[in-house]
Amino acid sequence: MVGSKNTIAKRILIALAVVVVVLVAAAVWYVNDYSHADNVALAAVADEDGATDGVEVRTLPSGDIAFVPNRPTAGLVFYPGGKVQPEAYAPLMQQCAQRGILCVLLKPTFNLAIIDMDAASGITAQFPDVTKWVIAGHSMGGVAAADYASRHADEFDAIAFLAAYPAVDLSRFDGKVLSIVGSNDGVLNRDKYEQAHELLPDSARELVIEGGNHAYYGNYGEQANDGQADITRENQQAQATDALVDLAAAA
Repeated sequence: MVGSKNTIAKRILIALAVVVVVLVAAAVWYVNDYSHADNVALAAVADEDGATDGVEVRTLPSGDIAFVPNRPTAGLVFYPGGKVQPEAYAPLMQQCAQRGILCVLLKPTFNLAIIDMDAASGITAQFPDVTKWVIAGHSMGGVAAADYASRHADEFDAIAFLAAYPAVDLSRFDGKVLSIVGSNDGVLNRDKYEQAHELLPDSARELVIEGGNHAYYGNYGEQANDGQADITRENQQAQATDALVDLAAAA
């Protein structure tokens, strides 16, 4: 009888061990299955001395990447999209920095901003000379940006959503709010996007990029289930840059 009980116990332990191994393997696969930055984006990060555009690229102690112009007029903290290598957004950050916006590209844990919503903690304090800040995010990064802004509203003068919407109430946020969305975005949940309008202040604005899709804010290739863009990636990023620069100026 004792031997039978020991056998059952061993089988249970073996089964549990197998389950744990499978779960760990699945987790490792999941966090390593992400969209990679292309060579254009990696080159933008590598331009540390700013020889070509007057923008210094710094890696902060936290590992986040700062794009620092000579005389910044405002700052931008950016949460990348879920399971996208953050460096993919370097071209967008670089363009904003060329227009005078100091940009900090966050590098959340496992490339998942949704599990690292406090990734922006302490960023603005590292640049005390910058007195005006925008927080923004792409896709799931926008959800994280909204969550952080809802708890640190005093740090930011504006919020920008790129193919994103909040999951928290921002209706009392007294800064500027802008939603940017591509007309051909096939990933964004339009119903939830529309429903989320009630979570934004009445002054919130929307910019529709005609012909734009979900993925072209970053340089990480095409995205599954996305719509076909009718404009180039460069065009979409240029329009997004104009909107972010104007938002910072108006904040």
